[in-house]
Amino acid sequence: MAGNVKVFMLMAALTALVMALGWMLGGAGGAMIALVIAGGMNFFSYWNSDKMVLRQQGAVELAPGQAGELYEMTAELARRADLPMPRLYLLPTEQPNAFATGRNPENAAVAVTQGLVGALSRDEIAGVIAHELAHIKHRDTLTMTITATMAGAIAMMGNMMLFAGGRDGRGGMIGSIIAMIVAPMAAMMVQMAISRAREYEADATGAAICGQPRALAQALQRIAAAAGRTVNVPAEKNPAAASMFIINPLHALRADKLFSTHPPTEERIARLMAMEGGAGPAPMAGAPAASRIPRSGARAAGRAPRAPWGRG
Repeated sequence: MAGNVKVFMLMAALTALVMALGWMLGGAGGAMIALVIAGGMNFFSYWNSDKMVLRQQGAVELAPGQAGELYEMTAELARRADLPMPRLYLLPTEQPNAFATGRNPENAAVAVTQGLVGALSRDEIAGVIAHELAHIKHRDTLTMTITATMAGAIAMMGNMMLFAGGRDGRGGMIGSIIAMIVAPMAAMMVQMAISRAREYEADATGAAICGQPRALAQALQRIAAAAGRTVNVPAEKNPAAASMFIINPLHALRADKLFSTHPPTEERIARLMAMEGGAGPAPMAGAPAASRIPRSGARAAGRAPRAPWGRG
C-alpha cells in the first residue's frame, strides 16, 4: 500500500510539472489546458503506451513457431509465477537487453533483443525473462510505460519553452531556458524514484521464479558490460523509455549516474548473490531443441535463422 501511495504521489508530481510548463507557456489557461492534456495522456497511455513503446523500439512479435524454446521457457516461467502467457517480441539490436510492458498481466508483453538471445546462456535468459515477469506480476509495467510517456512529453514541452514561453512576464527567456533544462531533469528524477526500488523487487521475485539468483546476477553483469559497448539505436532515439529496460540501454550509460533510473548493477548483483541457496523453485530443467528465432524479426530468403542460445 505504501508503495502504491508513493507511486501515486510521484505520478502526481509529473502531472504538476506538466501544468507548470503549461502555465509558463500560456498562463492560467495554459495550465488548465496542460492539465487536460496530462489527463488525456494518462488515459491514452493506459490503453496504448505498450503499443507505442514496442513500435518505437522496432519490436516484432514472435509466433510460437519462430521461438519454440524461448516460448516454452517463458510459458513455464509464467506458470511458476501464476501469470498468463505474455506476448513475445524480438528487438532488432545486438545490445543484450529486455523489457516488459502492458497495462495488466492479461495484456502484457516481454521483449528481448537479438543480442540477448544470441549472447547469454539458457539459464541467464531464464533469469532475465523471470525478472520481466516479476514486473508484470507487480503491475510495474503500466506505471513504467505511463511514466516514460509523460517524461517524453515533458522533455518536448521543455524544448518548446525556448521558442514559445516567457514572452508575457512568466520568466522571460532565462526562465524558458531554465525550464528547458530543469523540466526534463526533474522528470528523469521522478522516473529514477519510481524505478529503482521496483528493480530491486523485480530482481528478488525474478530470482525466486526461476530458482537461480546466480544466473540472473550473471545476466545483469553481462548486459551491463555490453551496454557501454553496443549502441541500441531505437533506445537512443527514445531515451524516455530507458527506465523500462532491465539495464540502462543508453550508450556508455549516457544518463548521468546521479539521475540514473536503475540501481547500481553491483548492488543488484550483491543482493541476488545473498539470495543464493534460498531461491525457491528448482532451476529450469532440461534444454529443449534449439529455438529458431530469425534475426531482426524477419526470416531472410535463403538464409538460415540464427539459433539464440549462443552460450549454451
